[in-house]
Amino acid sequence: MTLQSNPSAQTFFEFLNVPLSNKVRILLLTLIAPLALSFLFPLWRISMVAPQYPKGLFLDIYSYKLASGNEGRDLEEINVLNHYIGMRKIVREELVDLNWLPFAIGGLALLLLRAAALGNIRQLVDMSVVTAYVSCFALGRFAYMLYVFGHDLDEKAPMDVEPFTPAILGTKQVANFITNSWPLAGSWMIGIFAVGLWAVTAIALWEGRKHSARVNTAGTRPAMA
Repeated sequence: MTLQSNPSAQTFFEFLNVPLSNKVRILLLTLIAPLALSFLFPLWRISMVAPQYPKGLFLDIYSYKLASGNEGRDLEEINVLNHYIGMRKIVREELVDLNWLPFAIGGLALLLLRAAALGNIRQLVDMSVVTAYVSCFALGRFAYMLYVFGHDLDEKAPMDVEPFTPAILGTKQVANFITNSWPLAGSWMIGIFAVGLWAVTAIALWEGRKHSARVNTAGTRPAMA
């Protein structure tokens, strides 16, 4: 079946090339706010509690830096503990999987502005797909980074520990430490942006479906508005 033999499908694909409505453009512009705010807040927190650390230690991961409790001394203590089990030292330079993230967020912001100013429905769909890919890729690389840290252990370390994967999301016990790993405000801001974008795209596609149905019922192809 070709598009010519299916007027409804042909009309729908033509709708994808229609410029975005003013309502959609305004909604897209509002999504800039959570995307920009994601730079100001940490994306993830990894914390640990043990009998010798009743107050706990924590590490906050931003898209461009690391921060820890006790005026940064928690990270030093975490690295001392990691040394005993053979884990690599945690420094920002080691977390190369984060290097691309600020550029990806900035790229999404530029694409969002372009879509709001000049875009059509097709570009909105493309941007939704790119956002889904970036979100899944970022989470996957984060999980892989933790896996490497827990499995690439120094055999000459003072303590012999079986390779392990640190907590990626939730709580996990390693030796006498209870570790927690949870998203923070930066990740929630990106999530709000992504869900908002997908919702706006769904609205636009629903309008396209209704337009196709009207054209198919009328048997003619009215001009696009």
